[in-house]
Amino acid sequence: MPNWVRFNEDYPDISKSLELLAKARKIMHPVSQTLAKAPGQFSEGVCPVFVESAKGNRITDVDGNEYLDYYAAIGPISLGYAYPKVDEAIIKQLSKGITFSLMHRLEYEICALLHEIIPNAESVRISKSGADVCSAAIRVARAFTGRNKVLCCGYHGWHDWYIATTTRNYGIPDATTALTQTFKYNDLEDLKFKLTKDTAAVIMEPFIFDEPDTGYLEAVKELCRENGTLLIFDEMWTGFRIAVGGAQSYFGVIPDLAVYSKAVANGMPIAFLTGRDDVMQWFEKDVFFFTTFGGEALSIAAAIATIEELIDKNVPEELARTGGNLKAGLNDLIEKHGLSDFLHCHGYPCRTILNLKSTVAQPLHMYAYIQQELLKCGILWSKFHNMTYAFTDMDIEYTLKAYDHILPMIRQRLDQNDVEKQLKGKPMDVVFRPVKT
Repeated sequence: MPNWVRFNEDYPDISKSLELLAKARKIMHPVSQTLAKAPGQFSEGVCPVFVESAKGNRITDVDGNEYLDYYAAIGPISLGYAYPKVDEAIIKQLSKGITFSLMHRLEYEICALLHEIIPNAESVRISKSGADVCSAAIRVARAFTGRNKVLCCGYHGWHDWYIATTTRNYGIPDATTALTQTFKYNDLEDLKFKLTKDTAAVIMEPFIFDEPDTGYLEAVKELCRENGTLLIFDEMWTGFRIAVGGAQSYFGVIPDLAVYSKAVANGMPIAFLTGRDDVMQWFEKDVFFFTTFGGEALSIAAAIATIEELIDKNVPEELARTGGNLKAGLNDLIEKHGLSDFLHCHGYPCRTILNLKSTVAQPLHMYAYIQQELLKCGILWSKFHNMTYAFTDMDIEYTLKAYDHILPMIRQRLDQNDVEKQLKGKPMDVVFRPVKT
């Protein structure tokens, strides 16, 4: 009998997942189109690999096991899987067509909506992925400033200019690698040291999990202004979760350019570049950024429906409430079980992470152990709590009961130093590490 969202007697049977995985590995290299969904990012051997369906905040794998999902498709799900209003908009547009020989009116309508709600959206470009719009922002910043160097802080996709800063930098010319450098978050002196007269752009996530120090984002903006450098906010995670207008709206710090993708269309593939009109005008003739599927109407219809629902239901406030209850409750449980020296739930309520402190000797093994025990409780988790509108107070209450159940087990593993022996699957892999700082 499949496992459900409850305290199951055993770990889920994932035999069909593993059978499919073995077949996939013969013809797919790697097997996942998104690294964060790959088997190595979960405890391979105990965690499901292939999903069959999803509804609300629950997903069902190919073996029929159901899980409360805290991964949210790595961020794109903001309302919940198969959300009726969004699906209805997709179905309605599907009957009229998907991609056309001319522009569709929805292209204007979504841009007009974003112009209204995002502070810096004097102009808007549409594309299909976050990496695309990040690279478009870098290209137009270089054209506008006449400079070459880029400073980055966060994760910005797979394209050469960024991934050259990581250990996955094979196949990238040295000349490209030399033009990008990373800087440390909340460290103004590090940014000042690396900012030069050839710096075209500073691109950064306004926050990942750490809160910005008081005045930090304002100071970054001022440093960029004084240096003639464009400031780009990568709002893939912050956009439409922390506030409908993104982190720039939440913090009141308006960047020259900003990029969005996750959460904006509840799972449909779309991305946006917003920015100052004088910068964005360079796309008219001098800077090339076009794609056949940029005007694909199903995703645009989904984005409009999603944004309207985010506004009508005040979803960011609800994510803050439910996510805040989960964060506070989990940290109370960590203290209750005497684990404060080892664990801490960290981040803004809309997206938190269970951090293992440096006192934990084998963090990847421990993460895998926590994951396998939560799987037994019918919870799919990989360090994060990506909140969606589908989460109810009962879901949060159940999740805290599950944590209350497994935290003493974590205490035991730490005391006996035997976490590796208790793993039912493999420890998690490292995705990549930065190499240029």
